[in-house]
Amino acid sequence: MGGSRARRIARTMATTRYRCTGCGNLTRFDVAISRRTREYHHFTVGGDLEVEAVEVVEETVESVECRWCRASGDRIEILAAGDDAAGAA
Repeated sequence: MGGSRARRIARTMATTRYRCTGCGNLTRFDVAISRRTREYHHFTVGGDLEVEAVEVVEETVESVECRWCRASGDRIEILAAGDDAAGAA
């Protein structure tokens, strides 16, 4: 069930988009995130662990760096909801 957990976390992260003001990149960023979670662990009789539910209790984006030109800090914009590549041209 680990794949399901990854999908849930990816869905929450997909709501934030970035734009590099240095090179115009909209698609490739290294994002460092600290995340505190509460998980429901289910151990089978055989001792195998299945994580059946994950709740993100706290999440902090520590840094965002452009993969293309390595810009970071104030050179990375957080896009407003609805902004896309067409609006960035």
